[in-house]
Amino acid sequence: MNNALEPVELAVFQNAMTSIAEEMGAALRRSSISPNIKERRDYSCAVFDDEGRVIAMGDHMPVHLGSMPMSVASAISALTLNRGDIAILNDPYAGGTHLPDITMVMPVFSLTEAKPSFYVAARAHHSDVGGMFPGSMGPAREIFQEGIRIPPTHIVRSGVVQAEVLRIVLLNVRTPAEREGDLAAQMGACRIGEQRLLQLSEQSTQEHLRYMCNQLLNYSERLVRTELRSLSAGEFSAEDFLDNDGVSSDRIRIAVTLRIDPVAETMEIDLAGTSSQVQGSVNAVRAITLSACLYVLRCLLPSGSPTTEGTLRPVTLITTRGSVVDAEPPAAVAGGNVETSQRIVDTLLRALAQAIPTRIPAASAGTMSNLTIGGTDLRTQLPFTYYETIAGGMGAAPLHNGASGVHTHMTNSLNTPIEALEFAFPLRAHNYSYRRDSGGSGSFRGGDGLVREFELLNDSQVTLLCDRQESAPYGLAGGGTGSLGRTTARLPGESSQRSLPAKSSQYLTAGTVLRIETPGGGGWGQEI
Repeated sequence: MNNALEPVELAVFQNAMTSIAEEMGAALRRSSISPNIKERRDYSCAVFDDEGRVIAMGDHMPVHLGSMPMSVASAISALTLNRGDIAILNDPYAGGTHLPDITMVMPVFSLTEAKPSFYVAARAHHSDVGGMFPGSMGPAREIFQEGIRIPPTHIVRSGVVQAEVLRIVLLNVRTPAEREGDLAAQMGACRIGEQRLLQLSEQSTQEHLRYMCNQLLNYSERLVRTELRSLSAGEFSAEDFLDNDGVSSDRIRIAVTLRIDPVAETMEIDLAGTSSQVQGSVNAVRAITLSACLYVLRCLLPSGSPTTEGTLRPVTLITTRGSVVDAEPPAAVAGGNVETSQRIVDTLLRALAQAIPTRIPAASAGTMSNLTIGGTDLRTQLPFTYYETIAGGMGAAPLHNGASGVHTHMTNSLNTPIEALEFAFPLRAHNYSYRRDSGGSGSFRGGDGLVREFELLNDSQVTLLCDRQESAPYGLAGGGTGSLGRTTARLPGESSQRSLPAKSSQYLTAGTVLRIETPGGGGWGQEI
């Protein structure tokens, strides 16, 4: 190989792999049925080498992408995957995150190889997978209440969908037609990835492709080690809190100590001081915690850097089994994926701000403000489940104000457009606006949160999984905190609004107006 051309060839290879993951995501979005996937883009796709090591990710959901390698590893370990097979799984204790995130894994065989040359994976958040609460995102107390739990299982064998497996899944959800369509879209996304990788394989030998995969992994590792070499040496500790778990009123501590060694080019992330797992659903499995660590590392790297298995090689993660960041079954985990992941990021960044204060922003909203509404749509007499994460304010940075009304950190989704929402669900939007002056004060102001106000057109069950309603997003360098979030409801015939608990589920009658106000971001620097 001509070494002078190798960097160019590696860049071409990196972009080819990333484009495959991106095209898989585009195919999934366009062929899906649910607004949660089609409009909000709550999905992720990635490409893995023949050993199951991630080599390319689409620019999708950080909370999905960092944890997806564990799903692939679990599928490879549990099953024999042959040509045309696709595995399905969502078990958080077997490589998954929380039950609504269903992952499909497909091996890719070249014409001349007896073993897979690559694997592709597509993950999507399904707006219902059964359980106690419509939308499967409620304040459960054990995982058995959260929905159907799928271990690594064949959903497709030799190109043929396994009807009995699909039937089991569809009989356990409230919206089977929507689920079937979205599952079919995931299968199609995997096949798109397979086709593109086979086309690439026709242009090169398998030996050379393996070589390029290894070079890409090594390049990712070098980028991280170079970044760590530029950081200050030492221990940097921080803590932050979740408001509660929805069962107890006690705050939940997330504690981290970063040990940075620029000479060895390593970082140790120690979360051993974090609270033990709780009764409510904010427990996170280790895959989620690792995903948060990967996200923070990605934020430190130059734009366009590849995200691969090599990115985590210089990092050691220390967690305590049975803690809220490394939960054990049968802990409920629906909120760990969406809320605890955000707080882990907040805490990691707070610790990093001590090492590199001129690069780290103040806290963003720190909650995905999960809202689920379910019931029977009187227009069709069929069950419906609406799920959405609602954007908030971004934390201010040392050189600029925080953006307003955006999804930050572990979520990279969109808000459901009002037109799509009113078309698909028995809801009427009353207000969709910025929550003015909710960002923290400072030399640079935090971004404002959002106001989303809906009228229920049918009697419905409304479920909330929110946070930052008691512990505000922090400012940095003297900046002010962001405003707390809040959720209220005005029942028919009443003039005043009732406050709704941040982690709760309640039946509300038609005509109720629900109002969600999301937190603003923290400010940076003292206000002049």
